Amino acid sequence: MSAPHPKAPAAPAAPAAPAANFLRGIIERDLAAGTLQGRRWGGSPGDAAHHAAGVPDPARIRTRFPPEPNGYLHVGHAKSICLNFGLARDFGGVCHLRYDDTNPEKEEQEYVDAIAEAVRWLGFDWTAGGTPHLYYASDYFDFMYRAAEALVQDGLAYVDEQSADAMRANRGDFTRPGVDSPYRGRTPAENLARLREMRDGLHADGSMVLRARIDMASPNINLRDPTLYRIKRATHHNTGDRWCIYPMYTFAHPIEDALEGITHSICTLEFEDQRPFYDWLLENLARLGLLAHPLPKQYEFGRLNLSYVVTSKRKLRALVEEGIVDGWDDPRMPTVFGLRRRGYTPAAIRAMADGTGASKTNIWLDFSVLEQCLRNDLEGQAPRAMAVLDPVPLVLENWAEVYGSAAHVEACSAPAHPQRPELGTRHFGLGHTVWIERDDFAEVPPKGFFRLFPGNRVRLKYGLVVECTGCDKDAAGTVTAVRARVVPDTRSGTPGADAVKVKGTITWVGQADGVAAPVVLYDRLFSEPQPDADGRDFREVVNPGSKVVVQAWLEPSLAGMAAESRFQFERHGYFVADREAHRPGAPLFNRIATLKDGRAPG
Repeated sequence: MSAPHPKAPAAPAAPAAPAANFLRGIIERDLAAGTLQGRRWGGSPGDAAHHAAGVPDPARIRTRFPPEPNGYLHVGHAKSICLNFGLARDFGGVCHLRYDDTNPEKEEQEYVDAIAEAVRWLGFDWTAGGTPHLYYASDYFDFMYRAAEALVQDGLAYVDEQSADAMRANRGDFTRPGVDSPYRGRTPAENLARLREMRDGLHADGSMVLRARIDMASPNINLRDPTLYRIKRATHHNTGDRWCIYPMYTFAHPIEDALEGITHSICTLEFEDQRPFYDWLLENLARLGLLAHPLPKQYEFGRLNLSYVVTSKRKLRALVEEGIVDGWDDPRMPTVFGLRRRGYTPAAIRAMADGTGASKTNIWLDFSVLEQCLRNDLEGQAPRAMAVLDPVPLVLENWAEVYGSAAHVEACSAPAHPQRPELGTRHFGLGHTVWIERDDFAEVPPKGFFRLFPGNRVRLKYGLVVECTGCDKDAAGTVTAVRARVVPDTRSGTPGADAVKVKGTITWVGQADGVAAPVVLYDRLFSEPQPDADGRDFREVVNPGSKVVVQAWLEPSLAGMAAESRFQFERHGYFVADREAHRPGAPLFNRIATLKDGRAPG
């Protein structure tokens, strides 16, 4: 393929109208009403005094993407990334990347690194004005403990020494109120002493917890004295063994938001019942002088569920550990790295996320919507190429008669992209024998079949018109070769070539210069749109045809392409040179998506 390089970027498409997004309306109203004015920024996260000594916040809003580093990000996280970073971008704000690393048993540096890589690959960055806004919840452990002592001293928290079973039983349920802990009446001084003993490692794991003192009769069970701290001796990836008590997520998260000056704390609907505690905690810490006004506000949006996948980290881990897939970046996985290796583009994923907007209801999105976003992105930029995925030889019987030698190779060419001449021209040879798709021949053609059958003429795309004369078969009756004769003076692009009319055109690859290569035909990992619906074991509906490897023939332009180069294989769909296994001279391509989806949405 001649210059320019086939991966040259396409001209940017006009952005689509944004889908309905109630969060935009909230931000617009807040900005118009001036409720975010007066905020100060100390140059880094900090308490009320730290920010009071700073400057007016240069960011009009602040959002955050706060993953726990206990696994690889999946398509649902991609939606949250696009939403939070996109809103900050659109409203002149800043989005923080924050690792919610309050659970030391499940968190690893591997996941920390992978999360940052995934966010960058999707096209977002947490640096603004030269300042990187990448933070760790564990960096705030000192302040969190300080906040815990302040709540204890104010009579708003106490140390509970009930067993876990007793605490669970005494919490009540939706039909009956909770029962006060026998330790709830301790004085602030007694609770402070016990809390410090917890901090200093004087008690066993699980023997006691710190709880907020709110209302054991609250109809919102989340306000029935929720746990703030637990004892857990575990080495933390960031703080090592410094702490043996760790804050609960529901306690840590609002504090993190406040220290970072977050204006709009956006989360999914399952956290809606936690919002009263979020507000209770921040308002009391602000009253105690620890946090600055205005305080963050939490807003919940509906979760995006994609059909034909599972996104539970436990189930994704089972797919990997049980060998159902080939790793976290298996192209059938809904992880960001799986989508990347499959060949999905960041632009396609962003378009899917933007196109679904944000609402107050959970939504199910058919996988075909993501595939169509990919097609829309690649149609205008992916170079074309011919590939034969189920090859059978087509022997042109009169080749030597027409061209004077059976060894003659006719030079053929085609544009790399029909609408983008700047991508150059690809070149390939047509000779005595070429590879064609097996289903392009039928000994007894069905009605409406216009490809090769005895007596019918077709055009070899970018080449010649040929007339089928028959086929060769083996003892089992399998076609081993198709035979045809060249119709002279029909070479594409030459005078008179269109004088011979045909109804069918087929793609092909010449034996003289074609490249043999494995091509992996990926399909949906599950055969049911909701693999784990109604408690079903998702393993029962794994699609046995989700990965099929074929030995294909490719036109020569594909042999030297770099890994992650994307192409449209004419007739077949969009393919990518595998990120890990592809090498120039030893290509391996994965199918990203077919040219169109022939299946009805599940």
